[in-house]
Amino acid sequence: MKFLSLAPFVPSGSDFNGSKQLFQELGFNISWDGGDYIGFEKDGCTFILQHYDNEPFAQNFMLSVGIENADDFWKEVSDRQLPERFGIKLSKPIDQPYGREVNIIDIAGVCWHFVQS
Repeated sequence: MKFLSLAPFVPSGSDFNGSKQLFQELGFNISWDGGDYIGFEKDGCTFILQHYDNEPFAQNFMLSVGIENADDFWKEVSDRQLPERFGIKLSKPIDQPYGREVNIIDIAGVCWHFVQS
């Protein structure tokens, strides 16, 4: 059996529209919109933003996204002032055993690991 895709359901937190806007600012495109569920895609990476607010769940949910260059990604997010505009947390690039990474804690509290391997 061949698996064809993986699209996790990501909680939006209390600000569904703000989360939707944040992911568009990060470069994701809306591939479909079902009201309380929105499909996002960028370069073959997909996820579903769910209108769901459960802080303990979100704070224990993590995703890893492969990127070409962690330093360039950090600079772009910083230059666009996404932390200030959306109230998210952004780490500086750090080296991990699995690659150079930038972490974003999104509006809901989900930790996104953007990893250059």
